Order: sequence, then C-alpha cells, then structure tokens
Amino acid sequence: MLRSITASILPSPPPPPPLLPPNPANLNHPPNPTTTNRRLLLLSTVSIPLIHPISAASAGGLFQMPPARLTNRYYLVRAGESEFERLGMINTNPVAKTSVDSGLSEEGKEQTLAAAVSLRRAGACDGSCWIWPSITQRAYQTAEIIAAVNGIDRSHIVPEYSFLDARGLGAFEGQSLDSVSEVYASDSISPNIKPPPMYDGTPNESVSDVFVRVTQLMSVIETQYSGDTIVIISPDSDNLTILQAGLIGLDLRRHRELSFRPGEVRYVDASSIPKYKQPASAVYKCTNPPSCR
Repeated sequence: MLRSITASILPSPPPPPPLLPPNPANLNHPPNPTTTNRRLLLLSTVSIPLIHPISAASAGGLFQMPPARLTNRYYLVRAGESEFERLGMINTNPVAKTSVDSGLSEEGKEQTLAAAVSLRRAGACDGSCWIWPSITQRAYQTAEIIAAVNGIDRSHIVPEYSFLDARGLGAFEGQSLDSVSEVYASDSISPNIKPPPMYDGTPNESVSDVFVRVTQLMSVIETQYSGDTIVIISPDSDNLTILQAGLIGLDLRRHRELSFRPGEVRYVDASSIPKYKQPASAVYKCTNPPSCR
C-alpha cells in the first residue's frame, strides 16, 4: 500500500543510458583512478538525496529531571473519586479507563467542583490555560468541570492517551485499595521493583516506569508551549507524586510522602526546583588527552 502511494506521488526515475561498445583506443590504457573516483562521487550525489542531520543542540524535547528551568506554570490535579474507588477496589487496567465505572462518583464530583473553584480563586486560568487530562473517564470529567467553572473553552482541553494512565498495579488489580500499601512498601526499597504481573494484561509498573512516562509528558508540554499555564490532571496519585519528586529532586523512593488526595490541587513552585548543576563531564576538562587522570 505504501509503495503504491509513494509511486503515485514521486516521478519515475529516468531509464539508464544505453551501454556503448568499448572504445578500442582505450583498451591498452588503464582507467585513470582520479577520473574513476570523480565519476563514482558524481553518481553517488545524483542517486542519494542529501540529508542534513539535526544537531542535538537544535533538537527539541530534551527534558531532564530535575529541570534546569520550566518555561510554563503548572498545576497538578488528582481527579475526584471514581466509582471503583468508592467501592474500595483497585482498577488500573487501561482497557477499562473509559468505562462508566471509571467515571466520577457523586463524592468525586463534589471534590472536583471544589478543585475547580480552588483554581479559579488562585487565578490559574485568568486569561487562558491549557488543561491536560488523562483520557481516563474520571480525569476527563474532572477536566470538563474545571473548564466550565473557569470559563475555558473545550478546545483548550488536550486529552493525553498514555503518559497519564493510572499506574498499573499488576496482580493487585481488583483487590482492596488497602492492599496498595504492599506496593508502597516495595517502592520505599527500590524504584525498580515492579508489582507481581497479572494474567489479564494489566501493566505492572515500577516507580521508574512511571517516571519515564511523566518525564516524556513534560518533554512534550515544555516543547509545545512557552509562557503558558498548564493544568495536568491524573486519575491517580502516583503519576503526580513521582512527577513532583522528579521536579524537586526528591529521592523517588520517597514519592509516597507527596501523596495527593482525590480532587487535590497543587501548584508547582519553581523555587522548589533545585539549582541546576552541570554533570562532571561538563565541568572536568582533560588537559592531556588521552591521559586524563
């Protein structure tokens, strides 16, 4: 299919020139190497399109934690309580993230309304702002309520389809919310410990796995916007605690200390981001290469 499309767009290459019989006058003289090399160089430049590489310095989207600086203002919001949470049940399988049961409970709607009013009082969206919710039902419903209360057009709601999925808890799927304490006990030991896997395809993500996702999210937003206010809405607390831990340089094993309640709003204070320090490779200069002791 791709070949047929490209064939219809690009012109066909010209036919190769006919082969000519050898010149008898040249049979006793070997070809000039310089002339042959020039011909090969000319052919290579004709047949191969020129590609200009993009230097790393000019490539956008390079984001490190903690960041050297932030070009936007950020508010972190945990979605209100979901129906699954009302029932005290863990639900992190992305297959169900748009189901009605993943939507806001009645208590969750009240929590979300309070969050929206809190943002309005803080002047978060004075003038304008961009709202980035997870596509998970409760997070997107939270975004719609926040937009309505703050007078933000729906065109400023930007659904995020994967980077803000609730942290996959693997074999804990469907169990009581109280059992999540076992996951956090492992988190405090190492950010690389994953929950046990689940047979139904529910992801089992470590803190490090989530850290990669939220760093990618920040890379996209920081590249796409500048000088704007961004409201990030997550369906769970872990996305936000791990993101905030990364921003302020906190040991990821301690992310639980930054826990978000359902419907909680938190402003990212740029003053809490530690001063950027150059890596040793950028500071140390070798004066006698290759001996650099």
